[in-house]
Amino acid sequence: MPGRQQPPNKPHDWVERTKLFDLEALPGATFGGQLRLHLEGIEDLARVVAALKTDPDLLAEVFYARDGLLFLPGMNAISTDPSLLVELSSLFGPEVENYQHTLTVDRAIHPRVPEIFQVTNLPPTSRQPPKKPEPVLTEDGALPTQFPHRRGWHTDQSFRRPPPDVSLFYAVIPSPQGQGQTLYADGAGAYEALADELKDTVENLEGIHALPGIGRSEYAVRAGELPKPLLAHQLPQRQPVVRVHPVTGRRSLFLCEAGQMDWIEGPFVGLEPGPDGEGGRLLYRLMSHLTQPAFTYVHNWTTGDLVIYDNRSLLHSATWFDSDNHQRLMWRTTTRGNPGAQYADEGRSWLPKNGIRQMEGLEDT
Repeated sequence: MPGRQQPPNKPHDWVERTKLFDLEALPGATFGGQLRLHLEGIEDLARVVAALKTDPDLLAEVFYARDGLLFLPGMNAISTDPSLLVELSSLFGPEVENYQHTLTVDRAIHPRVPEIFQVTNLPPTSRQPPKKPEPVLTEDGALPTQFPHRRGWHTDQSFRRPPPDVSLFYAVIPSPQGQGQTLYADGAGAYEALADELKDTVENLEGIHALPGIGRSEYAVRAGELPKPLLAHQLPQRQPVVRVHPVTGRRSLFLCEAGQMDWIEGPFVGLEPGPDGEGGRLLYRLMSHLTQPAFTYVHNWTTGDLVIYDNRSLLHSATWFDSDNHQRLMWRTTTRGNPGAQYADEGRSWLPKNGIRQMEGLEDT
């Protein structure tokens, strides 16, 4: 099994290939990197993106050397030219996804750039933030990151098979400092730190991932909600709990928790289902391990921040912000096409047949 890839002590060959950026460790994290593009003013981003595309593997190599998490500050030009976000995204996968062809409600899709998913409390999306955790802070006064004190951990659209590869998340209008942070967890580092008995338990285990809002979440099951009827392309999907990264070869935990797993038939195949079953207890144990402070990074957003993260090996979670008094607008793209050998030659589970709309019957989710 490949070991953890440490950042090189001497200049990597990509340092010699470009003068377009500087790279350093990500402050406050044991994984990830902070990459500053050499921009001569805000309007210079288009030139730098074009230059990066002349060596199309460069930025991805840096990304994987830093465990699939990069923070790029000062990317403000994207706000006025969102096509730049799509251009950058093309460096991280064979296909930048069009959200009109994924299981996404229309109101959350950018009105002019369908490759952009909008996370915002502004209409028509009107997406509200998660509630504050209880208690709001940990015993030592820190922002809670560890499950179950912190809820909402997931990977993007894991209810599709194969799931997406890489996401790029950009702050157009961030929430105030100290609110609306995004938390990231290192699934590869967490897997490598698992006890051997837990590694044996999860080796061939599959999780059952489900669309939020269809009555199959832990919250819905506990509340006694009836699950919604689904079409074939909307059904929950089985995903390996241990994924092998197609580029780095590292193994990582691939999990979600309350809102994006099927808690009626799962959360795991072959284990007692339901929130209080054997599968639920195992998920709680794994999520608590995976989201320890040693494996997490907290990002406080400022305007123009861009975070690039690998859904194949990282989880993330949103936090509360005062949506009654503040606006927040974030843009996200995803790439697909390199999920790894575990998905070899598979079609797309989410594509409907016979002209049926993707979100037929689920427009209110």
